[in-house]
Amino acid sequence: MQRRMTITMDEAVYDGLMRVVGRGKVSQFLEALARPHVLDTSLDEGYGAMSRDRDREQEATEWVNGLTADVANATR
Repeated sequence: MQRRMTITMDEAVYDGLMRVVGRGKVSQFLEALARPHVLDTSLDEGYGAMSRDRDREQEATEWVNGLTADVANATR
């Protein structure tokens, strides 16, 4: 779903957007600029990439298992 929004900006910025981006493409341009700053998808993508790295996951599992063994043998 798309929502409509009215924004106010300096005339020079508006003229620059029209010149560089073109009429009818400003919404897509501004959305693409704002998206990484307002949605946390980059973190999700990063975690997804890490989970697909089998070697890294194996090392992480071994590290966690080592910590568990350390805690189990610790004196209290």
